[in-house]
Amino acid sequence: MTDPIVVGIGADGWDGLSPSARREIEAADVVMGSGRQLALIPESPALRVTWPSPLVPALPGLFEQHHSRRICVLASGDPMFHGIGVTLVGLLGADRVRVIPHPSSATLACARLGWAAHETPVVSLVNRPVDTLLPALGDRTRLLVLSRDEHTPAAVAELLTGRGFGPSRLTVLGELGGPGESRLDGTASAWSSVPGPRLNVIAIDCRAEVGAVRLTRLPGLPDAAFTGDGQMTKHEIRALTLCALAPAAGESLWDVGGGSGTVAIEWMRTHPLCRAVTFERSAARVDQIASNAEALGVPSLAVFGDAPAAFDDVPAELSAPDAIFIGGGVTQDGLLDECWSRLRVGGRMVANAVTAESEALLLQWFSHCGGQLRKFQVYRGEPLGGFTAWRPQLPVAQWSVTKQSKGVVA
Repeated sequence: MTDPIVVGIGADGWDGLSPSARREIEAADVVMGSGRQLALIPESPALRVTWPSPLVPALPGLFEQHHSRRICVLASGDPMFHGIGVTLVGLLGADRVRVIPHPSSATLACARLGWAAHETPVVSLVNRPVDTLLPALGDRTRLLVLSRDEHTPAAVAELLTGRGFGPSRLTVLGELGGPGESRLDGTASAWSSVPGPRLNVIAIDCRAEVGAVRLTRLPGLPDAAFTGDGQMTKHEIRALTLCALAPAAGESLWDVGGGSGTVAIEWMRTHPLCRAVTFERSAARVDQIASNAEALGVPSLAVFGDAPAAFDDVPAELSAPDAIFIGGGVTQDGLLDECWSRLRVGGRMVANAVTAESEALLLQWFSHCGGQLRKFQVYRGEPLGGFTAWRPQLPVAQWSVTKQSKGVVA
């Protein structure tokens, strides 16, 4: 198969391309791209192939169909920035794809605004719910949003206003780099719902209202940030638990005994690339986990049924987790053994216990596998008459360990 060449093209079309990019397009036997992208290049003898929908499943067949021809793929802006270039490298391998980039929409937006590109986070809502934006919000922070379409700015403004960021300043930059480039400024709370250009980037200069609840990416969100029946790892213990789990970008977590989904949700909020699945037998709690995940900006959290029976339902890409948290059902027959067998070598397991029986089981595993065994006792100050008294919470025993080999505990 002839290796494809991917050429980034901006809204300025042919005029904005480098000489080398033009030569590659002119030399191609087949040019692939969206209808909008293909319309930006001049007529040529090359066969033009408009992307089908859905695109990704069709790609192998398309390249096989034209395997003996010189293929040029058109991409919007920088093909390796949320673009088709990333998809093709994943499909064919980095050594099979040559990329000629164009300035990305984020680069052009920062240039127009005078923002430092290396200091400006970018959140893509092209194929994600608008709630995905929530973890990135913070008072006096700046970020860029890649829009799905002309309705995204109004959806973002509504989200900001409803979450205490109504004073935030929005700038919608449309058709960046093209002859029809536009700019619209305003605040989230006063934003018009009238659609603008379909191709747009939203710049947000975040401003929180006085008294707005701070929901940072750091572990230990207030318990009031979650809804449900109260079955959750409370925020002091949750913060300690997540520190023991030690999330890192790109890692995956299994949260066994999800309850309200607090640990899995906070794991995912620590970094956009962190992934998690949770297991919960109660249908009502499954619903509350999904509701909390959406409300806190991680709607992609997957919820499965009862553990360990539902372990086989997890997709292959998440089947060897980097970390497992067991927050409920520790004494269930065979649960710890099954979790241990699923954990990858080098992965971390953290289990919390509040009963004497579950604590005894953790002690047994600690004696076989090592790790660290701790017990936490939290007191909260609460009113007592006209005074304040310390109200003890249930003590929590916690075992944390790194798996060193594939061996199963006897």
